[in-house]
Amino acid sequence: MFSNYLIGLREGLEASLVVCILIAYLVKTDRRDALKPIWIGIGIAVALAFGFGCALEFGSQELTFQAQEALGGSLSILAVGLVTWMVFWMRRTARHLKSELHGRLDAALAMGTGALVATAFLAVGREGLETALFVWASVHAASDGTPRPLAGVALGLLTAILLGWLFYRGALRINLAKFFTWTGGMLVVVAAGVLAYGFHDLQEADFLPGLTNKAFDISGTIPPDSWYGTLLKGVFNFQPDPTVLQVTVWLLYLVPTMLLFLLPAGLGQRRTATAPARES
Repeated sequence: MFSNYLIGLREGLEASLVVCILIAYLVKTDRRDALKPIWIGIGIAVALAFGFGCALEFGSQELTFQAQEALGGSLSILAVGLVTWMVFWMRRTARHLKSELHGRLDAALAMGTGALVATAFLAVGREGLETALFVWASVHAASDGTPRPLAGVALGLLTAILLGWLFYRGALRINLAKFFTWTGGMLVVVAAGVLAYGFHDLQEADFLPGLTNKAFDISGTIPPDSWYGTLLKGVFNFQPDPTVLQVTVWLLYLVPTMLLFLLPAGLGQRRTATAPARES
């Protein structure tokens, strides 16, 4: 449940901040007449994300077991790729997000109502589609036959909306760079579990070999139905009897991704910028 709460909080807060920046800028510049098209664009983006999530959930139920596992595994891998890109993108651009959105909004104001709707839709829609896909993949991986994974996502989204409102009202101030760094690191751990589970799905669909080749089996020590087994699965997507491929994929993703994420931001750019000076 915690991993799904984290996903809902992290992804929802990004969307909430985008909405707050757009609305606050229009109010501050006395362009309240442009608020309606902005809200229309936001509403369309939210509806699209919700519809996409419903299509994934209900559409997959009509498939055979093998097709469901193949679809789930493929979308899990795609979701991990998107969320990894998003984590690094937000880490790099969090400090400049406000000025970037202001620039887009100024251009849209000059072009008219349609451009305002499109700007809000694109700004929020990307976050919404990424959230829907990764939430579906994570809930699918952490599914334990209870509504707890979905409840975790819902609580995370509600918390994100509340925090966004508090930011807008000026009642709450936090260091967003540090917030996104900490939550980004935790999200990388969650993504590693989702990726490993996605490969397990592809093994169950007979797309990949090695389903019976277990790396270890500690089900007797950590029963999946125990409270601590459920906790580990909910937080880390832990499985007591993973295949060799799952463990390999988990390590190959988590170790280099976390090392790159923990490197100081802009390290590569600074090295590139100073190289010519050393050569001369």
